[in-house]
Amino acid sequence: MLNKDEVLRKTNNGLSVFRHYVSGNWRLGRNFLNPLYEDSKASCNVYLDKRSSIYKLKDFGDDSYSGDCFFLVGKLNGFNCSNSNDFIAILRIINRDLSLGIDELKPTSNILKPTYNNLPTSNIMTVVKNRPYVVKEQPMRTGEFDFWMQYGITKETLNLYCVRSIKEFTSENAEGKSYTIKSNIDEPMFGYVRDKCVKIYRPFSKYRFLYGGDIGDCYCFGLEQLPSKGDIVFITGGEKDVLSLASKGFNAICFNSETVTISVNIIHSLYHRFKHIVVLYDVDKTGVSSSNKIVKEFSSYNVKCMTLPLSGEKWEKDISDYFKLGHTKKDLLNLFLILLDSFYSTTMTMLRSCEIDYNNPPKIANEVISVANVPLGTQGNIFCITGGEGTGKSNYIASLLAGSIRDSASDIDTLGSTISRNTDNKAILLYDTEQSEVQLYKNISNLLRRAEKSSAPPEFKSFCLTALSRKERLNAIIQSMDRFYYEYGGIHVVVIDGVADLVRCANDEAESIAVVDELYRLAGIYKTCIVTVLHFVPNGLKLRGHLGSEIQRKAAAILSIEKDKDPAISVVKALKVRDGSPLDVPLMQFSWNKEKHMHTYIGEKPREIKEERKKLELEKIISEIFTNQPYLSYIDLSEQIGEAMSVSERTAKNYIKYMREREIIVKDPSNSTYFIKGI
Repeated sequence: MLNKDEVLRKTNNGLSVFRHYVSGNWRLGRNFLNPLYEDSKASCNVYLDKRSSIYKLKDFGDDSYSGDCFFLVGKLNGFNCSNSNDFIAILRIINRDLSLGIDELKPTSNILKPTYNNLPTSNIMTVVKNRPYVVKEQPMRTGEFDFWMQYGITKETLNLYCVRSIKEFTSENAEGKSYTIKSNIDEPMFGYVRDKCVKIYRPFSKYRFLYGGDIGDCYCFGLEQLPSKGDIVFITGGEKDVLSLASKGFNAICFNSETVTISVNIIHSLYHRFKHIVVLYDVDKTGVSSSNKIVKEFSSYNVKCMTLPLSGEKWEKDISDYFKLGHTKKDLLNLFLILLDSFYSTTMTMLRSCEIDYNNPPKIANEVISVANVPLGTQGNIFCITGGEGTGKSNYIASLLAGSIRDSASDIDTLGSTISRNTDNKAILLYDTEQSEVQLYKNISNLLRRAEKSSAPPEFKSFCLTALSRKERLNAIIQSMDRFYYEYGGIHVVVIDGVADLVRCANDEAESIAVVDELYRLAGIYKTCIVTVLHFVPNGLKLRGHLGSEIQRKAAAILSIEKDKDPAISVVKALKVRDGSPLDVPLMQFSWNKEKHMHTYIGEKPREIKEERKKLELEKIISEIFTNQPYLSYIDLSEQIGEAMSVSERTAKNYIKYMREREIIVKDPSNSTYFIKGI
């Protein structure tokens, strides 16, 4: 039976719930940023409460955000644990999201079950309230499907949102007298069915809406169907509007009416899950007034209002009417782009002056050493390229970027890497914070030649941000990414060269954490790879400074470009790979080719060189680990190797085996349960 104790039993006393909903590589007892609000300092952690034997979240900055796993899920979904109905909803969400498979057996006591003649009990749903109700469902008929299809609402959407065709509805009126309404061809009846209530919709009847059961004070249709994260969520005026938007691939919810008071908890939850909260009410007087009120009330959550280009008449006032008139998903996105332009007009005007004009080269100026960017990594993650000046990093990055804009039939040299083609023509964004316009233009010209392109494709945007302040640079990147995401239907890759110029000091911990967290958040929202170029010379397997540490912690992979013993050859080596070991990645080489007038790939370094590098790097890591501790247990050693090298527990254990075989570490002669540094 679905209850608190059963959920705790199936989730390791709540720990699995925290693992599911709190993203990132956090650990028990270690502080991290609270996901319930815009936390700027890691001051909360998950711990085992010995008194209750369940796991809890403790926030040392604001204790009102502390609680158990039920409190967390309630906060994320706008529910109050102290309310019994809300707590049941929380249990259902956990049961659904974690696939616990707990049967929801409903008690029979205190449930009123009125008897209705000639109604088969298999099709009757009875729900408790002061006025009980009974609905009898029927298969949806062709004419009823046609009603929904005129608004673009599909069968799959109706099933997902539990919209049923109702044959009969029985309830009581205000005087307690029973009544029954039956549907017919001229007056169909639909039900928005929920666990403890139903909202009856009769589109062609005088009284269009009826209610049965406990509708609650926080009725919110579509909330359960929302993804955990997304780009836009629309707040609409009615269920039909939600269904029409959902059928077009948009996220949407509605409340019981446009004039209802919206819970701040729901808006708070949506704010942390979606980039944009947009009110899309009817364009009549009531809808416009309510929209303005909501935008004003929740201005701190950046809630926006979008007005549809409709007449406002009864048959032409909401989003379902908009789609019925033949408008498409693209049309609505274009309206959203216009809305964004009203917010981002200053930024986009400023960026236009920064955009490189390929047909009008800037005036010749003194050239400086430049570093280009590389689109490499996985969707939703940060990828980092590092290396010193003069190592060939700019040529390596340019080759990767050229690979992302090449034609499908082209087979160009990407210096040993495989680059996915931008087949959907999504935006490719390059933000440069160090180079002059002349140098950036020259590098892009060389990049286009490598990609076998006579000109840059329209989706490739490059900006020279050297004239902007550090704060303006980050703001310009955030807002323009959002704008281009909707203009081009997505972002293939974003390159920021160099990321250190977005902060005042790379050793400022708070600022470094904030910038990297924001970039990681944007990568997830837009499902893109953000490539950061960090202009530090790496020391072994770790990057220096707080900015380097944060990037090393969040990045899915880090590559370093270094000079070989032969200065004509550049070597690409991995400092971190999330799924595996950086020391097992081949050492790639490239050098200048006089005949082709560009750098070309010359293969991998011999296996013996790779093994020697692996041994030396591990010896260095072990020396650092044992500097202030003479011995370590197997578990502690595995944990510290994992932290130092940003590798999984399994990889760390493989390294321990490797080092034992080569006596880099040995068993402590006085206590064989501990390891010490080898001689």
